[in-house]
Amino acid sequence: MDKGTFNEKYVDDKIVLTELETAKKVALKIEEIYGADRPKYYINTLGCQQNEADSERIAGLCELMGYEYTDDPTSAKLIFVNTCAIREHAEIRAISVIGEYKHIKDEDPSVVIGVGGCMVTQGHRADKIKRGMPYVNFVFDTGAIYKIPELVQNALSGGKRRFETENDFKIAENIPAVRRDAHKAWLSIMYGCNNFCSYCIVPYVRGRERSRKSDDILKEAKLLIEGGAKDITLLGQNVNSYGKDTGEGVDFADLMRKICRIDGDFRLRFMTSHPKDASDKLIEAMAEEDKIAKHFHLPVQSGSDGILKRMNRHYDVEKYLSIIDKLKSSVKDVSITSDIIVAFPGETEDDFEKTLDLLKYVRYDAVFSFIYSPRVGTPAAKMDGAVPKEVSRERFARLMDVVNPISLERNGRFLGKTLRVLAEEPCKNVEGLLTGRADSPRPIHFPAGADVIGKFVDVKITKAETFSMNGEIIK
Repeated sequence: MDKGTFNEKYVDDKIVLTELETAKKVALKIEEIYGADRPKYYINTLGCQQNEADSERIAGLCELMGYEYTDDPTSAKLIFVNTCAIREHAEIRAISVIGEYKHIKDEDPSVVIGVGGCMVTQGHRADKIKRGMPYVNFVFDTGAIYKIPELVQNALSGGKRRFETENDFKIAENIPAVRRDAHKAWLSIMYGCNNFCSYCIVPYVRGRERSRKSDDILKEAKLLIEGGAKDITLLGQNVNSYGKDTGEGVDFADLMRKICRIDGDFRLRFMTSHPKDASDKLIEAMAEEDKIAKHFHLPVQSGSDGILKRMNRHYDVEKYLSIIDKLKSSVKDVSITSDIIVAFPGETEDDFEKTLDLLKYVRYDAVFSFIYSPRVGTPAAKMDGAVPKEVSRERFARLMDVVNPISLERNGRFLGKTLRVLAEEPCKNVEGLLTGRADSPRPIHFPAGADVIGKFVDVKITKAETFSMNGEIIK
């Protein structure tokens, strides 16, 4: 792809700079109104890690505009809901969450409410907000985050409601970000998706694939590491496709190797991968680079070739298993996780049994499984062969009966071993314990003081359970 075409995928730097200047003007207005007592902002983030990364930039713009963070929406003067559309349940929850803030606006009409994320890109959902939620001041899609300062300025000035949902998905660089976690970081390397799996709404709500320039990514990675980040996750709807549109000659494996060359003690992760683009070169990079966590999330979705074809996944079971075999033979003690959709339209009992057979062969460390949920606007929503709900639930239960014992077995392989663990946070369930992760994605709980949070420690595993492990620090 020629350079000119690639540059069209970027928001002009001058436009972004204008928005940042608008943010500073808002800050002056805020100071004029509130003085030293800065008003608060609140962000409710629903959905995936990419939404988390987007919310960090929303937060960066909020603070540039003079707002101060709060985790209590009732004390906020600026409220954001960053929505998800991956399943119908996620959209229903988002609508419910937005509705919860009506009473805040009723009590204080000066509160500004903005709604963004994947859900609002769908016309029927945007219309629902426009017609049924007049207390929402503005709506913006995932390509319009950089416009937040002008949207807030308009709302504060009493302007009409704004709906920035034109699906003009571009990359906007140099937006400030606020990261609440100093030692863990999301790093977006690309946006959108070109795969058009028949069940998936993502290409419609996040646009086509757009890769960031490698120099911009490396610059951000370096700043993160210098700022204390120890665990960095590279994000994209399909990270394996990175670089196909840049003309730089840097693919995903190359990019990871470049990041690994940056000085610092850190661990590199990535998600999500599509099997059709999982190359030998990528597996070799994982095997050879010490800084890359030995964890590969590789969604399979089904173990039936017929269902994979209906899903438009662009691979068959034989191709998928060849990647798995290559991973296991090349990467020592690799942890492999996956996604499974149960009861996709047309799934027969034989199709489902093939999925169970695949699970027993691969023996994943963890599986994230879901009963199929139709998404308006996707081809699968119009397919015949809907699986009855009672059959869906029964198959889901049977799938868990296969998955959970394997997960327990996989965690059990670490018993008695000492793992290098990043201490991440206090354990949510047991006082006096910290929670962290090694290369494996499973949480590890161990007794330690808060002074080791954000540091790598050696932990000997003393107990393995289905969804977690316990251990003790080796001095």
